[in-house]
Amino acid sequence: MQFKGIRKNPSAPQVNPAHIAALRDIPVAALSDNMHRNIGSVGLRPYHRPGPGTMTGTAVTIRSRGGDNLTLLRAFEFCRPGDVIVIDADGDVANAVIGGILSFYAATIGTVGVVLDGAIRDLAEIRERDFPVYARGVNHRGPYKDGPGEINVPVSVGGMRVNPGDIVVGDQDGLMAFSPDDAEWLIEKARAHLATEAETMRAMKEGRWDRSFVDALEARCPN
Repeated sequence: MQFKGIRKNPSAPQVNPAHIAALRDIPVAALSDNMHRNIGSVGLRPYHRPGPGTMTGTAVTIRSRGGDNLTLLRAFEFCRPGDVIVIDADGDVANAVIGGILSFYAATIGTVGVVLDGAIRDLAEIRERDFPVYARGVNHRGPYKDGPGEINVPVSVGGMRVNPGDIVVGDQDGLMAFSPDDAEWLIEKARAHLATEAETMRAMKEGRWDRSFVDALEARCPN
C-alpha cells in the first residue's frame, strides 16, 4: 500500500456491548487467572486516578516512532465512543507522546482509555482525572510531529500483542488484550472464579478454610 507519512486502515468492528458491560464488573486479575496467567502487558502502569469498574473497550491501534504523535493526531478520526487507543511507541521514553490536552480530548470524543508504550507528561493533570491512561514512563519533553506511523495494524505494548478490534481491559493491576471470540467463555470462567474466591473469603472469616492443599503443593517440590 502506498502512503504518505501514515498508513491508515479502517477500524475493526466494535465489541458486543453486552460483553463490554459484563467485563466492566470483572477485575483484570480474575481474567488473567483464566488465561494461564501469561497474557498481558509488563512495564506499563496506570497514571490516572482510580475510577469505578474495569476499563473495557475495542482497540484502535497505532504504531508510531518513539516520541512522535503525528499518527495519534490523525488516529483520533478513526476512534469511536467505547474505543481504547493503543499506541506502540517502541517503549521510548525520551519524549512524551501524549499529555494533559490530548488525553482530555480523547475523553471528550468518548474513548474509554489510552494505553501507551512510551512516555506521557502533565502527570499532575492526568492524576486528577479518572480517565484511564497507562504508559511506560513520564517525561516533560514534548513530542515531535513528523511521523511516520500506522493506524489499525498489529502492535506490541509492554510485550503484549494487540490486534485492531481486540478487547482491551485495564485496572490498577494492569492490562490485558484478547480476541472478542474469547469473550463469552472467558466471562463465564471469570465469574465462576470470583464466586470461588468469595466462598474462600467466607471460609476464612468463619475459621473453616481448608489448607490441606498446601501439603499437596509442598509434596510436589523437587527437593
